[in-house]
Amino acid sequence: MLSTSRVSTENFFKNAVKNVHITEERKNLLVKISEGIAKEYLKSGVVNLNFICTHNSRRSQLGQVWSFYTAHYFKLNIHSFSGGTEVTAFHRNTVKTLQKAGFDFQVSDFSHQNPKYLISFAGNRKTILGFSKRFDHPENNEPFIAITTCNNADKNCPFIPTAIERFHLPFVDPKASDDTPERKETYLKTNRQIATEIHFIFSFVKKQIS
Repeated sequence: MLSTSRVSTENFFKNAVKNVHITEERKNLLVKISEGIAKEYLKSGVVNLNFICTHNSRRSQLGQVWSFYTAHYFKLNIHSFSGGTEVTAFHRNTVKTLQKAGFDFQVSDFSHQNPKYLISFAGNRKTILGFSKRFDHPENNEPFIAITTCNNADKNCPFIPTAIERFHLPFVDPKASDDTPERKETYLKTNRQIATEIHFIFSFVKKQIS
């Protein structure tokens, strides 16, 4: 068992949404993604989201975990997954920042290279399995909507033939702060931003399907 924070995930979530500013340009992008998700939801009654970044170690994992939480928060039938073009590991700094947000991590399969975690939060019996994998790993349910999170140009992201739709939602990589005094706050900033933007997307979807 990994040690966890006493912080409530709900409180972290609400505080992030209250305090993180989203620019109008960014909101336009989030609305476009929301409309794509809502369209599929109304058609199928369920949506699989696959957050994709090169190493599947930081931003894509944060996207998956916050979507897992936010689907529960808004009572939406949306399932979240993540993957990369390479297999590395669910980075320890990503684990730590999510623990600071109240998520619980249980090691389900230990590996020095790429451990697997069962991730949960208070008030929900369900868990998701977190580990680094390719975007086309069997664990990632198809069909899915792909959301690429790398902060390079969309054209440099991988071709994803199995995606129903693909959206590019770039985030600055907190990796640059690893092994620096700014690490904790940099990861928390990314953590808060992703939580806030996932809230915006899912809130919009909820309104669209109601």
